[in-house]
Amino acid sequence: MSSPEDTKPPAQASDGKPRLRGPQPTRPLHIVLVEPEIPPNTGNIARLAAATCSALHLVGRLGFRIDDQAVRRAGLDYWHLVDLSVHASFDAFLAAFCVREPEGRLFLFTAHAARSYLAADFRAGDALVFGKESSGLSPELVAQYTDRTVGIPTLGAVRSLNLANAASVAVYEALRQTGALSAPFQG
Repeated sequence: MSSPEDTKPPAQASDGKPRLRGPQPTRPLHIVLVEPEIPPNTGNIARLAAATCSALHLVGRLGFRIDDQAVRRAGLDYWHLVDLSVHASFDAFLAAFCVREPEGRLFLFTAHAARSYLAADFRAGDALVFGKESSGLSPELVAQYTDRTVGIPTLGAVRSLNLANAASVAVYEALRQTGALSAPFQG
């Protein structure tokens, strides 16, 4: 659970109107996208990261550009609010993550997991890792971290959720578990 010393006051909305808020955590969650392919998904997840004060990590080959001109053209006017890191490889991400969050843990999301994300014990500073839209995380990466894999159960015949939807479901469950959503207020 978050304690008062683990949070800071939230930023005010740009229009000055009150919104339902929660305190900003001092130890953010980390949303990790490995080789994302579809710009709108990454844009939606960037907005999720900004809205939840989570760090966003883009890993490996991206299926799009993220330079200032491309971001402006896509209408991502909140991009400057994102704590963004780009890593050439998963190993490069791990090295940076271990320095930034020495006690942080990985949770790899895959449709092939045997354990539900609802059974995970998320903590502040953890990294939620998602694969590319077309094929998910590589079998090698999943095999390397089998004990850290979780999935989001589906009730229908679809094979998995959209990447941005899966990230949203996972981040908000992690925030709920860490107590970040326990004291909402108008601000």
